[in-house]
Amino acid sequence: MNKITHSLLTMLLAVFALTASAQMADPVRFSVQQKQVSPTEVDVIFTGKIDQGWHVYSTGLPSGGPTSATLTTEKAEGAKAEGKLQAKGKEVSTFDKIFNMNVRYFEHAVTFVQRYKITGKTYKIAGYLEYGACDDENCLPPTSVEFSYSGNGPADAPEAKKEETKSPAETAKQKADSLAAALALASTADTTKADTTAMAAVATATPNTGGDLWTPVIDELNVLNGNTGSNTAWWYILAMGFVGGLLALFTPCVWPIIPMTVSFFLKRTQDKAKGIRDAITYGISIIVIYLALGLAITGIFGASSLNALSTNAVFNIFFCLLLVVFALSFFGWFEIRLPDKWGNAVDSKASSTSGILSIFLMAFTLALVSFSCTGPIIGFLLVELSTTNSIAGPAIGMFGFALALALPFTLFALFPAWLKQAPKSGSWMNIIKVTLGFIELAFALKFFSTADLAYGWRLLDREVFLAIWIVIFALLGMYLIGKLKFPHDDPDQKAMPVPCIMLGMASLAFAVYMIPGLWGAPTKAVSAFAPPMYTQDFNLNKDEVHPHFKNYEEGMAAAAALGKPVLIDFTGFGCVNCRKMEVAVWTDPQVAEKLKKDYILISLYVDDKTPLAEPIEIMENGQQRKLRTVGDKWSYLQRHKFGANAQPFYVTLDNNGKPLSKSYSYDEDIQKYLEFLNQGLENYKK
Repeated sequence: MNKITHSLLTMLLAVFALTASAQMADPVRFSVQQKQVSPTEVDVIFTGKIDQGWHVYSTGLPSGGPTSATLTTEKAEGAKAEGKLQAKGKEVSTFDKIFNMNVRYFEHAVTFVQRYKITGKTYKIAGYLEYGACDDENCLPPTSVEFSYSGNGPADAPEAKKEETKSPAETAKQKADSLAAALALASTADTTKADTTAMAAVATATPNTGGDLWTPVIDELNVLNGNTGSNTAWWYILAMGFVGGLLALFTPCVWPIIPMTVSFFLKRTQDKAKGIRDAITYGISIIVIYLALGLAITGIFGASSLNALSTNAVFNIFFCLLLVVFALSFFGWFEIRLPDKWGNAVDSKASSTSGILSIFLMAFTLALVSFSCTGPIIGFLLVELSTTNSIAGPAIGMFGFALALALPFTLFALFPAWLKQAPKSGSWMNIIKVTLGFIELAFALKFFSTADLAYGWRLLDREVFLAIWIVIFALLGMYLIGKLKFPHDDPDQKAMPVPCIMLGMASLAFAVYMIPGLWGAPTKAVSAFAPPMYTQDFNLNKDEVHPHFKNYEEGMAAAAALGKPVLIDFTGFGCVNCRKMEVAVWTDPQVAEKLKKDYILISLYVDDKTPLAEPIEIMENGQQRKLRTVGDKWSYLQRHKFGANAQPFYVTLDNNGKPLSKSYSYDEDIQKYLEFLNQGLENYKK
């Protein structure tokens, strides 16, 4: 038994060592090379590898949309660009309802090629490729890949002459526009007259561009964020699996087996201590079997594939149909069973062997014969855990599931007298199955909603989703109070147990709670499951929020003058999930009030193409780079000061540029966002 325990602990340690998180994303890697295609032509080739779940946008997208791939030639002596930048690879075209346009992008890999015609005896070309990349939760700021090449042209060509380049224009209009925008936005926000006057005074003054505001706070932010993010997720996944195991325990396929199995181990030998050891070994064998299932899922699909499940429309549709099938099985329409010969074969093998192997095979027999009840629960767990973006999610979840399933066998073996007090098998177990059927049916809609949003079908807008959930939970409530019957329910049961009636009333109340959501109420309890607020066609709860400033230094100066904390919003014009957060979270009345009155909101667009008055040269990761646009500047601020580069990204600051709370990324949970804002306010007051 010590060997089994040691092996189990070793597997768990291996699972926990799989996951590591970092704020800096590097999902796209480009290499660049020059290729001579003829004596008078040369290609500059950019080859990109794209991580699973991410995509890079193609060339020539309409204005107002995501960041297109573009090439800028800064130097061309003895050469000139010939034609447009060409994109090669498997291009995906789809309609994006956020931007209300068709967008084109590449997954896994892409190649961009720019051809230059050589016009001189020698040539020099230099410039950069700029591209945009997103996944379903974050977008990178426009990223540039620089190139610089030189070479010899035809011998009879004239001496190289400097050609016209496309370097960014130098203009001072940027500052005036920024100040004007700041005043306009300040006047539209719900601030007091004194606040607006103060912001106007600050905006017209020279902003404080001192280096202190740019001092990195990565270490402080890491302390606030802590290293508990992944651990919290692990504990959540473990608890989720444990609850699933408890539910499986109280089903007709598992509960009746407990007393028979425990009695068998206690009676198979005169040595009571050995019987208890065998029962404990039996419980550990159950854990090992289900943990192996979770590890197999991770091993078969791999980390990147598991993360991609949450963003893949085909998988989400499959999951939706799978959960519907599980729900119908729990409703009693049919029974999901493994072939009987599998269980018989394993049971026969267990009878013919002895020792630990015999006990392990008995545990495997339990897993097979109870599959009709545990299968749908395991399937639901694996579907949900596969989309948690945790590499070890399935393994941790299955460990929790097996732990809950194995505990009764061990505890009843240690304390046999408890068996007399345990509830007997009965109709209550069927009630649990039907209730689980309703819950799985409700969660099936969540996965269909993901596919619906990905393809832009608009079949399951927010009000449609809520309407179906209202019906599902209303029917569940009617079933639990005894007003709705299924064919396999106990016909002799005239009244439902009191706990069922109480749960039924709670389910009916939950259905009533969701009704105002049909007209735009936030319904925070379901905000994590329902489609975003922007899909709501009929919405009476319009409360848009606009930033007070779009310039970091000006906003920080205004906050210092007003004595208010700052919320930095790193966003982008082409950031889909930034728009989702603004529509689904910022429109909540409580959130909107805090953003307008308690904070100075500074939105920094990392894809703002406005040229800087003069390019800024920086040293980053040992390489010298140029910041050419306003977006480049804000993107560098995010990387340099906060150690992050994905949007949306929110951080609260005091008037010295120090973080007040942990950072916040894409998550449409309104309650979590309120807690994030409240923590910043509390620490600012301290």
